[in-house]
Amino acid sequence: MTDVANRIRQKMEEKGVMNSAILAFLRAQQLIASGSKGEVFEREISPAESVADYDDLASETDFDPALLAQTVVVKLNGGLGTSMGLEKVKSLLEVRPGVAFLDLMSRQILSLRAETGGDVRFLLMNSNASSDDTRDYLRKAVPEIGDPADLELLQNWAPKLERDTLEPVSHPANPDLEWCPPGHADVYPTLEGSGWLDRLLADGVQYAFISNSDNLGAVLDPTLLSYFAKGDAPFLMEVTRRTEADKKGGHLATRKEDGRLLLREVAQCPEEDLGSFQDIDRHQFFNTNNIWVNLKKLKEVMTKNGGVLELPVICNAKTVDPRDPSSTAIYQLEQAMGSAIECFEGAAAVSVPRSRFAPVKGTTDLFALRSDAYDVSDDGRVQLVPSREGNPPVINFSSEYKLVDALDGLGQPSLRDARELTVTGPVRFEDGVVIKGRVLVENTSGELRTVPSETYENETVTL
Repeated sequence: MTDVANRIRQKMEEKGVMNSAILAFLRAQQLIASGSKGEVFEREISPAESVADYDDLASETDFDPALLAQTVVVKLNGGLGTSMGLEKVKSLLEVRPGVAFLDLMSRQILSLRAETGGDVRFLLMNSNASSDDTRDYLRKAVPEIGDPADLELLQNWAPKLERDTLEPVSHPANPDLEWCPPGHADVYPTLEGSGWLDRLLADGVQYAFISNSDNLGAVLDPTLLSYFAKGDAPFLMEVTRRTEADKKGGHLATRKEDGRLLLREVAQCPEEDLGSFQDIDRHQFFNTNNIWVNLKKLKEVMTKNGGVLELPVICNAKTVDPRDPSSTAIYQLEQAMGSAIECFEGAAAVSVPRSRFAPVKGTTDLFALRSDAYDVSDDGRVQLVPSREGNPPVINFSSEYKLVDALDGLGQPSLRDARELTVTGPVRFEDGVVIKGRVLVENTSGELRTVPSETYENETVTL
């Protein structure tokens, strides 16, 4: 082991990072040190092939409730809603009054257990920043889900590396800034290093459904579970059709060299290939970050490769203090959870309805989800109303509404028949406002204006 690798290991051990995560990070650092940029060239890939369609599966797959006792649902719950002005875990945001993301996730699990009698396992991968909030909320609001301490995977930390030397950066003014989250792919070394992977396998749990906690469309689907189990694939990625709104996001492709599926993120795309990357007719599918993993196969592959998954690395160039461009230039190394698709022989993908991808990335997403364009059922499912045929309303806000607190005074119009709503300037919707088609509400006065209780359809409303 090199001197740099020893210093990385020592720093991570002192932080309390588990050995499996240290091994994964050391491999990532060595890839960068060898000159690898993780680029995927267009000439090396072809459009994704052999992608199953969910609608075809529903008529072919019979569900066996016994599979639920062999399944664990894992939610990635480490993110804070800082971009929305929150200082707490994002999953505490409310979709309906008194109903947070965590309530919905818990209801889904409890409902499955009650309906089938199957002991569906549930784990939350928290970060140090989200752990306390999550545990406290579950103890008070959903005690029947179990002891939160027994449901937790704790995310690791990754050191930032000096760009020139690839050594761990030192920042005495604020040592916390020497560290960064490792990315969603940390779920694999965390399952292994925490002992959960061995515990689950020993208890007969073979299948894991993993998704982001802010994707309220990601529920355990019996059809997909049956398809995954009966197909005996080691890894299954849920994808959905790309639209113009998705062209900058990662897409699925087939590697020409060995025929394996892979995930290409924009950070891995050479500049000269950006046109092909954004061609949604050529590369039709993007990753929803809903994945299914055969835990036995995961254990086998990690053991074969010395305890790690051989994932591609995304190298992000930043400064150690993101608010100070003159601070030390560093790299943050990140690995995508979905990129594991290329690590498994026989990995597969299935094209699912858009309704299984409903992430809350900002206030526009939250505003839409809180409206009557979505139904929230007692069993925790959040779905677009049938009349929308899977097409969510498009919401555009001016900068006044970047933070979640701004939604409290905005009001909630009906969006059941809205195609697009744009709001600029300080406004408030009266109760009873109905939006249909495309509507622009604009207020250039700088003072708060009220949108009267009426129906607005394909028009501009100037206040």
